[in-house]
Amino acid sequence: MSGAIPLERVVSDYLSHLTVERGLSQNTLTSYRRDLRRYTTYLTSVGVGAIGDVAESHVSGFLAALRSGGDGQPALLASSAARAVVAARGLHRFAVREGMAEIDPAAAVRPPTPPRRLPRALPLDDVIAMLDAAGFDGTPKAVRDRALLEFLYGTGARIGEAVALDVDDIDPDRGTVVLHGKGGKDRVVPVGSYARAALEAYLVRGRPVFTAARGRGTGGPAAGPSALFLNMRGGRLSRQSAWTILRETADRAGVRAAVGPHTLRHSFATHLLDGGADVRVVQELLGHASVTTTQVYTLVTVDRLREVYATAHPRARAGAVPPVVTG
Repeated sequence: MSGAIPLERVVSDYLSHLTVERGLSQNTLTSYRRDLRRYTTYLTSVGVGAIGDVAESHVSGFLAALRSGGDGQPALLASSAARAVVAARGLHRFAVREGMAEIDPAAAVRPPTPPRRLPRALPLDDVIAMLDAAGFDGTPKAVRDRALLEFLYGTGARIGEAVALDVDDIDPDRGTVVLHGKGGKDRVVPVGSYARAALEAYLVRGRPVFTAARGRGTGGPAAGPSALFLNMRGGRLSRQSAWTILRETADRAGVRAAVGPHTLRHSFATHLLDGGADVRVVQELLGHASVTTTQVYTLVTVDRLREVYATAHPRARAGAVPPVVTG
């Protein structure tokens, strides 16, 4: 009977499906694997070992256990619990579709809704200060760092997309770049003049120095001849190293606002919308599958509009004295 199939087999088949057919990134697969391991551990603890034996009460109990903690495990935030429940729901949908189970016990269990966090964008002056600080001394490393940050702000690329680039992904004649996004989806994005100039300087004065270091056999991750952003040993720059460059540059520039790995991406989107760009154009540039994801940036710009209105309009400020209306 299909319902007697062990949970471990269904999980293994589902992860293979996500890898081969859905083409999810390695980081996403790692998250799914961790959440499904947590799910199967919980089911085993309550005596469930086969996919067909899972009931809706088990899925609800799993969610409750995530939120309350226990057994030496800390309680999860709503966002982390939601991600784990989404993984469990996907597993059961897959099992039904593949004939491994007859019913979907997770269909009615809704993941908790995490509080909406607005993306943190930097003011333009802070962004410019960071870009200037990145190339402050003109060394090959500084030229590379300036090119990386100009590229991140000029294209809205994720850090992972930037470090995955090869030289041939840049089309200098058209002024575009092919970004390799989540789920194996590529998109073509224009590269602004400042970013193009910074990249050209890096390709002439920075990258050849790092390539030569690789030729001297200094070691490091293999990059081949094609990787765009290289580390000091000639290997492909890692995401962690790129994030370190961003953080250290913000410190050098005296930026006091909190800076995260996607700060320049958030600033790119917010500044475009502030400048009048259509939200669907920004959606395409960011590589969002749904415009709903992009619309969170419109909340930021509305807050900015409200701030300007409250500051500039004479009848918007607190304490304004209304006129006395007489008969």
